[in-house]
Amino acid sequence: MTSRPQLPSTAPVPPELFTWEFASNPYPAYAWLREHAPVHRTRLPSGVDAWLVTRYADAKQALADNRLSKNPAHHDEPAHAKGKTGIPGERKADLMTHLLNIDPPDHTRLRRLVSKAFTPRRVAEFAPRVQEIADGLIDAFAGRGTADLIHEFAFPLPIHAICDLLGVPREDQDDFRDWAGMMIRHGKGPRGGVARSVKKMRGYLADLIHRKRQALPAEPAPGEDLISGLIRASDHGEHLTENEAAAMAFILLFAGFETTVNLIGNGTYALLAHPEQRDRLQRSLAEGDRGLLETGVEELLRYDGPVELATWRFATRPLTIGGQDIAPGDPVLVVLAAADRDPERFADPDVLDLGRRDNQHLGYGHGIHYCLGAPLARLEGQTALATLFTRLPDLQLDVEASDLRWRGGLIMRGLRTLPVRFAPHS
Repeated sequence: MTSRPQLPSTAPVPPELFTWEFASNPYPAYAWLREHAPVHRTRLPSGVDAWLVTRYADAKQALADNRLSKNPAHHDEPAHAKGKTGIPGERKADLMTHLLNIDPPDHTRLRRLVSKAFTPRRVAEFAPRVQEIADGLIDAFAGRGTADLIHEFAFPLPIHAICDLLGVPREDQDDFRDWAGMMIRHGKGPRGGVARSVKKMRGYLADLIHRKRQALPAEPAPGEDLISGLIRASDHGEHLTENEAAAMAFILLFAGFETTVNLIGNGTYALLAHPEQRDRLQRSLAEGDRGLLETGVEELLRYDGPVELATWRFATRPLTIGGQDIAPGDPVLVVLAAADRDPERFADPDVLDLGRRDNQHLGYGHGIHYCLGAPLARLEGQTALATLFTRLPDLQLDVEASDLRWRGGLIMRGLRTLPVRFAPHS
């Protein structure tokens, strides 16, 4: 019997994911996945096998699907991937009971306790402090004519803001800044240093909660910081344990700074790379109109947002997403960066348009896990960009765009550095 000649395969070959090259521009790979494998099973660098959901409609469904749990206990972990989901080090530090790892009713209870710190009114009251931080940071480098906007502006601004909101004393904030820096500084891998930082933060928060509990007045003061509010809740029958209070403070610190670092950094770079949009924003600000700033920050969140993939979800029973069957225990990662450039949802999705109106992006999630700190992040992003491009109107890159390096990770995506130059002034 004569064997038939082997014909070349016509099946499309998936792009390579999670390389350093991919981190610099993941959007072509995500476009390929949306077209050819919209719900795609892949092995992550950690060794965990997970489903990537890339189309907008599927992503929105998955983000609100109660069959997808946030609790890692639902993950049927193979031995080689044990403990590889979630934030490195949080299990050992006993910091698992926070909003990114729990479902209702515990999620509902804990979210209610902290949501009052992020109401529009409370955030608006915080606006002068955010402006003060932004101006102070620019003052420190304005006379020099050059700066690294990540480490001198985008990084410290949200750290000091979230520390103030939570009630971390000013004299302790430099320590937290060092720990936070370990999270975004690359070591042997894309997220080197995270577990060590988590351990240090856990010890610090335990001590801070103890100190605040000892000094807490009998009645809450107006504008009481969030950690004091959590302690008061745990002491007055709100069914909040000290571990839960520490875990909540930790995740608000952890999630409340890196997302905004990347929003400011990615947003500034996008504006420098699109001078017509940057000029449009500067003209609007010069005329005292902040409308374009507000829609512009939403567009920057859509176009190149700080959170590339939504945090982990795990199937609790069989379900189907985008025609793909998902088994119980399987991890599911919603690719926000892919969904927010889906041409089925957004006209000209690869075009940056600061005035885009039909812009229901998923940058802050969807459903009950929609980002609690979104109002604060929006305030910080708007304040940072408006202050930067008003005070330094001739801002420009001080390196070739091809020389910029991105932090490769699983959840977040942002620049390592952003060197700029401008006319020095006092």
